[in-house]
Amino acid sequence: MSNVRTVYSTDPKDKVNCPECKRNLTECKCRKQELVDSKQFTAVLRLEKNGRGGKTVTVIEKLPRNETYLKDLCREIKAKCATGGTHRLTTDQSVIEIQGDKLDMVKKILTQKMIKFKGF
Repeated sequence: MSNVRTVYSTDPKDKVNCPECKRNLTECKCRKQELVDSKQFTAVLRLEKNGRGGKTVTVIEKLPRNETYLKDLCREIKAKCATGGTHRLTTDQSVIEIQGDKLDMVKKILTQKMIKFKGF
């Protein structure tokens, strides 16, 4: 499967390649994933409205750069908040975006998982 590649896509996420191995960021294996220890990081919470058509989004930043951890945490938060959202892992940051003003619910979930947070 190492010689399988995307031939054509209009999705802007598909056009981002790793600077070292020149593969798509979703297929890149050269980046090291951080080990996750909930005592080692502090998540930052905020609400955003700009550039989103007037819709409110709850943003969780400064999370560890680990794809599986980010995906599982995002899935759990979306299920408990009963809303949509996404996670994004770039070369310099990892972010979870939850649709709506779900700040109280996210705080409760992070507290249950013993993840430190700051913000609102």
